[in-house]
Amino acid sequence: MNHLDPQRHVRGESQYLDDVPEQQGTLFAAVYESPLAHGVLRGLDLGAARRAPGVVRILTAADVPGRNQIGGIVPDEPLLAEGHVHFRGQPVALVLARTERQAHAALKLIQADIEPLAITIDPRRAAAQGELIVPPRTFRIGDSAGAFAGCAHVFAGVAETGGQEHLYIETQGAYAFPTELGGVKIISSTQGPTAVQRHAAVVLGVGMHQVEVDVTRLGGGFGGKEDQATPWGCLAALGAFLTRKPVKLVLDRMADMRMTGKRHPYSSDFKIGLSQELKIMAYEVTYYQNAGAAADLSPAVLERTLFHTTNAYFIPNATATAYSCRTNLPPNTAFRGFGGPQGMFVIEAAITKAAEELGVLPSEIQRHNLLREGDQFPYRQPAEMCHAEQAWDTAAAQFDLAGQRTAVAKFNHDNQLFKKGLAVMPICFGISFTKTFMNQTRALVHIYTDGSVGISTGAVEMGQGVNTKIAQVAARTLGISINRIKIETTNTTRVANTSPSAASATADLNGKATELACLALRERLLRHASTEFSVEYEGIQIENEQVLAAGIPTETTWEKLVSSAFVRRVALTENAHYATPGVHFDASVEQGHPFAYHVYGTALTTATVDCLRGTYTIDSVQIAHDFGQSFSPAIDRGQVEGGVVQGIGWMTLEEVSYNDEGRLLSNSLNSYKIPDLYSVPAVLDVHFLDTPGHPNAILRAKAVGEPPLMYGIGAYFALRAAVRAFCPAGAPPLVAPMTPERVLGGLYPAFVAHPAGVVAGR
Repeated sequence: MNHLDPQRHVRGESQYLDDVPEQQGTLFAAVYESPLAHGVLRGLDLGAARRAPGVVRILTAADVPGRNQIGGIVPDEPLLAEGHVHFRGQPVALVLARTERQAHAALKLIQADIEPLAITIDPRRAAAQGELIVPPRTFRIGDSAGAFAGCAHVFAGVAETGGQEHLYIETQGAYAFPTELGGVKIISSTQGPTAVQRHAAVVLGVGMHQVEVDVTRLGGGFGGKEDQATPWGCLAALGAFLTRKPVKLVLDRMADMRMTGKRHPYSSDFKIGLSQELKIMAYEVTYYQNAGAAADLSPAVLERTLFHTTNAYFIPNATATAYSCRTNLPPNTAFRGFGGPQGMFVIEAAITKAAEELGVLPSEIQRHNLLREGDQFPYRQPAEMCHAEQAWDTAAAQFDLAGQRTAVAKFNHDNQLFKKGLAVMPICFGISFTKTFMNQTRALVHIYTDGSVGISTGAVEMGQGVNTKIAQVAARTLGISINRIKIETTNTTRVANTSPSAASATADLNGKATELACLALRERLLRHASTEFSVEYEGIQIENEQVLAAGIPTETTWEKLVSSAFVRRVALTENAHYATPGVHFDASVEQGHPFAYHVYGTALTTATVDCLRGTYTIDSVQIAHDFGQSFSPAIDRGQVEGGVVQGIGWMTLEEVSYNDEGRLLSNSLNSYKIPDLYSVPAVLDVHFLDTPGHPNAILRAKAVGEPPLMYGIGAYFALRAAVRAFCPAGAPPLVAPMTPERVLGGLYPAFVAHPAGVVAGR
């Protein structure tokens, strides 16, 4: 089964937020941003802007009828700045005008009186100053401090990963309409409709029942619209609520890049201890997360970093401490992997440093320490249905790891100015929201009298194919053609109190709820058939829209069965609730069973470096991935391929850069490089690992949204291996992304250390 949407996309029929026909009288909103990263907001001069052509109203914090607060985990983020500004680009005022051009023209007439304050953009400096979003957290298993004394080898170092711009094709935006009885309806480009609903209600000072949020689909999300769609939905709603006119707010690309948070940069200290046999006996790590100016989802992202501290390895003695550091940058937020990749990079960096110091291949340490059945993670959940070794061994055999090593060694021996590197990247990623209460959702299924079916869930389609999967679940369960099924827009009035489409859990949660609803409807219909047509209930089933009795087709079709049930007043609507069983976590002791299951896999990555220029290509990424029992292999393969390339981008190309004043320097696609067609590996091969799946996964098909991104980490270490093949004595800093500039620095460390002397002595 292929994705349902691409044909509509190609024909231009798919509707996104900006395609919604504009109602007469719509006002267009533009946001006045703080020009400074930190300061005391003394006042605003709005006089000239208010008199500008087309301007209807300018809103500030003083106009908010409810609470001027949109912080979720921590209430530390005002919708519109008041008293202070905390990052460059923070919304300060909202201009409402009759045209978009007029709204943006008026922004230039606003004058802000801001008294500058000291600016901090470095997380370690913020931590030293006590600027933390939440208190630090520590996960611990065994006694790492004591275990180091018995280690044959101990190594320490620093590892750093940068931010990453989401760069969804559809920018942030919302279109809000006043409704009867003083409410609003918001069409929002959000992964979390309930979050937009909840915060808009707080800002407007009304009940959530007065706010309806509707989402047809997103033009990409990647986590960037999980929490950060909220301000734009709330601002549009505020304008519509106060003026009683429709208000549309859509950011342009540069404003979106400037005003929104990214993947969290991390700076981390590690210490790793190994036995003589290369068993990892002890590991300690301290993470400094750059949260930005407000909490957003940083505490939850930090928690998932801790959960993925040891990646796919069993380490009996591990201590991981994490600090969420408040800086004067836009609040950083969810991004595919949600903190997991940052933690996994550090353990891979520690293993690589140990291997380089010992003169062995990193893979010798990696393979020797892979998780086995029953091994405990640092949070004390045991590894169940563990496929870490199976994934590694399958990848090694399927893609001839030994032969590739020989080929790389021969290439490097035969070539002086081009060098190849090979890296193996195992992954283990937990699936579930780590906050237990978020692992629930609902589905509303209607069977219409002609046999067609309408389904509403909390899932948001953003290109990942979740609507297709939900339709497949319903078709399989009911025994009908998928062509009879329509997946409705995601709407907070039809399906309330849902979790965001995130955490790779969307298909599992909403698919399971849909399955429960369809099973109830199917049972109801079959019981009706047994009484209506005098057939034994136990022997009835529906296949290919035909009612079968003891496996033999009857004269009753799906349409006849539905029509008959309606006449007999059988309910053809079902509302089902699903909550993931068995998940729990006690943050007071940092222990529990937070994940429904884990996804495993291994990737082999090769790269070639031009040792004169510092440029490179990622030649191949070959993967053995644990899909479970995939029922949408085309969609799942596409998710792996896309995730890998996005991970490669984070590790090699995408460098988010701010100056000391908190100004974004990589503020356009001229200065921020993302993977293009030429960045995709020439060979990107995905092997479906033979595993039974997991009962908590929908139809035993494991989640596939986030885990593949971590394969991209292998590209970094393949490049590092190639650099060291040219300069064996070099030890480049463990800093990502591995840009061409950093590659050159690794190739020619003497030039980096003494540039003037090297040039002068030439």
